Amino acid sequence: MKAIACELPAKLGLPVSRFSRAELRRHVLAAGIVAEISGVTIWRWLREDAIRPWTHRSWIFPRDPEFAAKAGPVLDLYHRRWKGTPLGPRDFVLSADEKTQIPIHSRRHPITPPTPSRSMRVESDYQRHGTCAYVAAWDVHRAVLFGRVGATISITAFDALVADVMHQAPYRTARRVFWVVDNGTIHRGQRAIDRLQARWPNLILVHLPVHASWLNQIEIYFSILQRKALTPADFRSPRAVADRILGFQAHYQTVARPFDWRFTRRDLARLLARCAPAADLTTLAA
Repeated sequence: MKAIACELPAKLGLPVSRFSRAELRRHVLAAGIVAEISGVTIWRWLREDAIRPWTHRSWIFPRDPEFAAKAGPVLDLYHRRWKGTPLGPRDFVLSADEKTQIPIHSRRHPITPPTPSRSMRVESDYQRHGTCAYVAAWDVHRAVLFGRVGATISITAFDALVADVMHQAPYRTARRVFWVVDNGTIHRGQRAIDRLQARWPNLILVHLPVHASWLNQIEIYFSILQRKALTPADFRSPRAVADRILGFQAHYQTVARPFDWRFTRRDLARLLARCAPAADLTTLAA
């Protein structure tokens, strides 16, 4: 029973993606493995080894052979270091990205507020009014937010955000302003580095490896924004969404503190050692 529970049902010719206790019971009875068995017995046997085939967890292996080499400098920046040297008082680190395809939905019936013994109620039927996008930057050590809302993401929109930041103090006269970004099309590769540094010589664009959004601090803020301001959604126009996003940005700024980032190069090396095939450990840890 435990061996079957640790197989993917498709390999056994079953048209289900995960085993439940009921599916396991039906399978072993149909296969003639047992004459009779109860769901409680199955649960008790699986519980002995903490086997829970009805659950699943999403994950992805780091696929960039230079993952550690690219992620390491970003982790150093979060801990106020660059190429082995502490950052100075005129060095700043910003984390930037885009939150795309934000749905603009309006409820067909008003959301009702909570009352005693009853939670807020959100009617499930809604009307679609398109989507919008939010491009934002987070000063990692000063806990300062910058953002713009538009119909879509674009190089123009991202460069406008960069200009908003770089034209004001203290970034305008800073020694170095590090921008941590992913490999999205609007700030990908050497072309983006050349484009931005031509306009702002004190700007240093630092790219994360592929599949490393979890190392981009602005994603933490996006999660907060989604949970606190955009869910449940009830917006009748792009302007309503923009007002909510930028209003929450201003609200969050009044209570913002730098994120307590503790993940280091050493933690990354341990993580890669657990994830990577033995043959690739040397490459990933280099």
